[in-house]
Amino acid sequence: MSLTDFRTLGRSGLVVSPLALGTMTFGLGEWGADETSSRAIFDAYREAGGNFVDTADIYSGGQSEQLVGKFIAEAGLRDEIVLATKFGFNGSASPLTANQSSAGNPNAGGAGAKNIHRALEGSLKRLGTDYIDLYWMHIWDGVTPIGEIVQTLGDLVRSGKIRYYGFSDMPAWVGSKAATIAAERGVPGPIAMQLEYSLVARDVEAEHFPAARDGGMGIMPWSPLAGGFLTGKYQRDDTSDTGRLSGANPFGDSKFTDRNWKILSAAESIAREIERPVAQVALAWTLAQPGVTSTLVGASKVSQLESNVAATELDLSPDQLKRLDDASAPTPGFTASLTSRDTRRMVHGGHAVSGWDDSAGTR
Repeated sequence: MSLTDFRTLGRSGLVVSPLALGTMTFGLGEWGADETSSRAIFDAYREAGGNFVDTADIYSGGQSEQLVGKFIAEAGLRDEIVLATKFGFNGSASPLTANQSSAGNPNAGGAGAKNIHRALEGSLKRLGTDYIDLYWMHIWDGVTPIGEIVQTLGDLVRSGKIRYYGFSDMPAWVGSKAATIAAERGVPGPIAMQLEYSLVARDVEAEHFPAARDGGMGIMPWSPLAGGFLTGKYQRDDTSDTGRLSGANPFGDSKFTDRNWKILSAAESIAREIERPVAQVALAWTLAQPGVTSTLVGASKVSQLESNVAATELDLSPDQLKRLDDASAPTPGFTASLTSRDTRRMVHGGHAVSGWDDSAGTR
């Protein structure tokens, strides 16, 4: 596999690379890279053959969008780049921005029509373009009717301001309901889900993955290295590295658990066997999962990006994949049991009946 091993995103005609360049680090945020470093990362991704760039209106207070738009325009790449950005977080209260000292305009966030139009106009201006290839709902606000979201985004597709849209960080039922409403109304529906997914975060396999498959949505994992935990730079007896998981961060201390250290140990064992960085092993596992179309990778240095890209060349053996699967298997809950093979055998008199789409990921 390489970055030019293109595939369509979900049930759509949008053609993307298996690794998307995440640009949360572009700009002078807490984990940011300045313009020179950001340009070098962008150029390295393009030189490797990548065509999928992901940003958001709140990354570095809008600087990420400005830099991405500048790099694309100066290189004359607008037709070649699949450009994705996001709406939804309110800049005055987002965990990704520094200004959280006071309440802000409630209509400057969320998934209502008023904010979607406001946010899109701002993103188009910062990116210096007249259309977005993939417009993500960054997070569901918990109150806007799904029908309103589908109608608003579908209208924007028909207007030409966006080509496609997808959902990030929402309950699985929200994606399913949106796909159903779109199909019933004969309007454009979501083509992808962007979710936290990695060896240490597999809970979305229970409901989101089946919902995405049923609704024709590709899975786009974010944080496949668990905020840097799966790079191996943190040690169990010393988690004071200067990386993202040290100090205040959106993950808190959630990555430093006994379970996760055991998963990391299993990945490190395989990394030693094949003489590759453990981060590449973790990425290769994610890329190999059924339903995953394109995986988001970010970097603050070119060397980090180059190492991540090298993971596309790594084919783990069936035995290695099984060892990682076994080490990272989530604790099965009631929901997961409903679609398990054991339940299937129970209802079919002990027979292991195969479904038409089992290759898509029934476990």
